[in-house]
Amino acid sequence: MQTMTGKTLGYARVSTEDQNLDLQIAALKRANCDRIYTDKGISGSTSSRPGLDALLRTLSPGSTLVVWRLDRLGRSLRYLVDLIDKLGRKNIQFVSLTENIDTSNSGGVLIFHMMAALAEFERALISERTRAGMAAAKARGRHVGRRRSLTPEQCIEALQALKSSSLENVAAAYSVHPRTLRRIASHEDCVSPPCQGEQGAALEAT
Repeated sequence: MQTMTGKTLGYARVSTEDQNLDLQIAALKRANCDRIYTDKGISGSTSSRPGLDALLRTLSPGSTLVVWRLDRLGRSLRYLVDLIDKLGRKNIQFVSLTENIDTSNSGGVLIFHMMAALAEFERALISERTRAGMAAAKARGRHVGRRRSLTPEQCIEALQALKSSSLENVAAAYSVHPRTLRRIASHEDCVSPPCQGEQGAALEAT
């Protein structure tokens, strides 16, 4: 690990209270960390953590963040890539001892770029699977997207009722939230031509 002007700060985390931080802390001390921040009993999938948040506030240009292993910092590859990229933009180096990643040298930068490419590939796969699933559901005749809260017929009835009653009363009568009726009146929830044709008068009346 190449040293730079600035402090070297370590971060250690365990997911449960009965786990021990000693192994990580010992490794971080051997890496000459000036200070070590910890989180205990907090999952790596949680982006906001007291120890990590305090560490990130302390980091400044020229300093270095050190972890024992990548998954101590986060479980998501996308999260790791985004965080390390943000650090780099602020001239803050990152070191992971187990994976031998050190962004202060060309080898570490290369590994980071490989991680970024894998994260983008993972994102593309998820997006592709989502689109394929929606297409398959549509082909089977299933509704895709937000479920309509009222039928087209109920839309017409509700819009007519709005001419002589308050938004809150009509919403209560149809067991929907007033926001739902506002969406109906703004053409968001009504999908049949007859229902859409009734909406102009309702808007003027409310």
